[in-house]
Amino acid sequence: MDRPAAGASYQRFPRVRIRDLKPDFAKFELRDTDASMANALRRVMIAEVPTVAIDLVEIEVNSSVLNDEFIAHRLGLIPLTSAAAMQMRFSRDCDACDGDGSCEYCSVEFNLSARATDSDQTLEVTSTDLRSADPKVCPVDQARAYQQALGGESYDPNTGDQRQVVLHLISLVANPFVVLSCLVHFIPLLLMLALGRGILIVKLRRGQELRLRAIARKGIGKDHAKWSPAATVTFMYEPDIRINEELMETLTLDEKRSWVESSPTKVFELDAITQQVTVCDAEAYTYDDEVIKKAEAMGKPGLVEITAKEDSFIFTVETTGAITAYELIMNAITVLRQKLDAVRLQDDDGDLGELGAHLGGP
Repeated sequence: MDRPAAGASYQRFPRVRIRDLKPDFAKFELRDTDASMANALRRVMIAEVPTVAIDLVEIEVNSSVLNDEFIAHRLGLIPLTSAAAMQMRFSRDCDACDGDGSCEYCSVEFNLSARATDSDQTLEVTSTDLRSADPKVCPVDQARAYQQALGGESYDPNTGDQRQVVLHLISLVANPFVVLSCLVHFIPLLLMLALGRGILIVKLRRGQELRLRAIARKGIGKDHAKWSPAATVTFMYEPDIRINEELMETLTLDEKRSWVESSPTKVFELDAITQQVTVCDAEAYTYDDEVIKKAEAMGKPGLVEITAKEDSFIFTVETTGAITAYELIMNAITVLRQKLDAVRLQDDDGDLGELGAHLGGP
């Protein structure tokens, strides 16, 4: 591959178009860039966007059937709201504490106390039993239930009797136009809160008790999967599908139908009236080459040409709920820019090793 002339710029101007954006899901197009940048963005979203997760657990009493290590591991995997994680310090870099968990800059303290006293019932200890010292950091299921039930107003995850929710519902019921909305939307949430449903930690039987203190810290998925904010981050090349209309016209109706049905996914469709084959969903193509093999078996090689647009990618992003999909994407871009700035601001190429030699050219 020919090297660019000295002083030539590699700069490109990528474009992004949002197709779908929800709190925990996003689908967008990334254009006018290459696979290295797309994959770098994907890897950063998975492994280098910081969140908050329980990292240190002090078990005071545990008479359950699960040992201490098992419970500590389960606590660490509970996703916590992490909107403020970018502003927090890593515990290893914090100079305001000694790592005991009582620092407002790098950690959040949780407490849990549960005891089974009913002789006939099993007590389920869930994430809703965790009490946070900072209302901004709490289990995701707590935050989501309160936020929805309060109509987007501020919430306090440590209110055990949910009086905020009840008072809000009373004010809503006074308005007859929202009664139906309450029945459909709020009652399931109230049931979830009343029943204490959340992420199950352990089950206790009569006389068993669990009491602990936990410290949540900032971290990244590269250190441990519990800090990864991403449930799924994938991208695919946008396919470019072109049908040879002249060859297609030489096929009979049955041959066209057979060729269309050879695709495992619904990429093509046959119009019953015009008998024309068209592309109905190019993105459903999985690069399986089945339609190409079918065309060759029919003696019509070149019936369709399918290539991947090497500068156009379609991303699908799902989060754990620790942060929103929008925050995940924007934070990933911020982290990626910081990494690139760290490389760009190096004064001595020798410090960069092989990378510095590559950037310096021949």
